[in-house]
Amino acid sequence: MNTKRFSQQQMKNFAEESIKKIINAEKEKEYFLSPFKHLVIDNFLSLELAKSCLDDFPNPKEKQWDIANDKDIEIKQRSTWKSEFDIPDGIVDTIRLFNSSDMLYALAELFEIPKLVPDPYFTGGGLNITMPGGLLDVHVDGNYHDATGLNRRMNVILYLNPNWRKGWGGEFGIYDENGDKCVKRVEPLFNRLVTFDTHDKSYHGLPDPLNFPEGEYRKSIILYYYTKAPRDELMIL
Repeated sequence: MNTKRFSQQQMKNFAEESIKKIINAEKEKEYFLSPFKHLVIDNFLSLELAKSCLDDFPNPKEKQWDIANDKDIEIKQRSTWKSEFDIPDGIVDTIRLFNSSDMLYALAELFEIPKLVPDPYFTGGGLNITMPGGLLDVHVDGNYHDATGLNRRMNVILYLNPNWRKGWGGEFGIYDENGDKCVKRVEPLFNRLVTFDTHDKSYHGLPDPLNFPEGEYRKSIILYYYTKAPRDELMIL
């Protein structure tokens, strides 16, 4: 495993580079309003930082995974982080960047969701693996954070799949407000960021079983942001 950590100055430079991409996302036509607010940015992290995440991404056979195996609903593996101290050395700096105030301010302004806060408990968040045959049914996310009572407002996904090929499946599906029709499929490419507004109409998933070849699997980092304020009433069913 790679155990490289970056200096404060390096992290500051990395953060400035990534946050500039968020600020410019609307101009670069990487920010979308339909069917719900979402953002897709390629090469989001510094390549050095993204490679560090990939190098230290745990093997699916290690014991640190929580395995979901509900046929036709959810078949995947999720890390069991309880705090920052559970995060692999090569990945923790990326989590610091994502949970930094600079990142939160930039996303809050773009999505018009003020006072975003990260989740230091990593409830439902962390590393995700979907093996060949795995899937995640179309769904909307839960509203609340059990430990804090805060309202979930945003999902952040960073994909780490440098070898991905068309035909393997695993595209992130964005659905209409009823969850009936897939209106966009986002390929899970290496160092691609997907961020979206979380509410009762933001249907998403990957319901078709993955066709990844043996030895390959879909890798991502998933984090959630919260607010004290509830969601817009129009987005609560």
